[in-house]
Amino acid sequence: MPKFAANLTMLYGEHSFLDRFAAAAADGFRAVEYLFPYGFAASDLADRLAEFSLTQVLHNLPAGNWDAGERGIAVLPDRVGEFQDGVGTAIDYARALNCPRLNCLVGKTPDGIAASTVERTLIDNLAFAAETLGAAGIRLLVEPINTRDIPGFHLGTTRQAEALLEAVGSDNLLIQYDIYHMQIMQGDLVPTLRRLAPKIGHIQIADTPGRNEPGTGEINYKFVFDQIDRLGYRGWVGCEYRPLGSTSDGLGWMRQTA
Repeated sequence: MPKFAANLTMLYGEHSFLDRFAAAAADGFRAVEYLFPYGFAASDLADRLAEFSLTQVLHNLPAGNWDAGERGIAVLPDRVGEFQDGVGTAIDYARALNCPRLNCLVGKTPDGIAASTVERTLIDNLAFAAETLGAAGIRLLVEPINTRDIPGFHLGTTRQAEALLEAVGSDNLLIQYDIYHMQIMQGDLVPTLRRLAPKIGHIQIADTPGRNEPGTGEINYKFVFDQIDRLGYRGWVGCEYRPLGSTSDGLGWMRQTA
């Protein structure tokens, strides 16, 4: 059975954020992830991890003004300095939280800028981040996201992600494979997992449609989890879904995989 990490941005919304650590631990989770730590003091987050014996497995690089609709800045030529500063901030948090991997949300393709300029900016930013994180002992990930939920997102398929990895040319850059996003964009989940296995640094899950817990939609997660095991994947699987009801009441799918 895969090892599951609670995504505290999505799960346990019935609790305040800092109380979600306790709720996750009470339900048997041994690891957590979430989108961003930057609204909290790193020491407060580290205290919650220590108090409840939780491992922090992932968070994202700063992604611009989230409330204003930004979903990453790595593709924006006029914000390279901000991106580089964000890498430094992310490293500070990752060190404080003992977090071994950081994900880069690349952002929406900007209007009015040549495609070649956008792509060069993204490649250069990822090369900078991969090298800087590597020196700190932290793995960099990049995540394809479906363009139905985020119209205009620059990176939408695993083929694009593979090409990006090749263009960057760093062994410290891997793919974050979100099964929900990739079912929407391309399907063919298990063959893609098999093909990409050496390039996958983290996996996330939700069912579709709805982005709810496994077992509520069209994905045969029992089969998918079995295949993940067969591939020899030993990393964490992030539960990045929206519970239909209370998080705890909706965890029957996880107990059934034990």
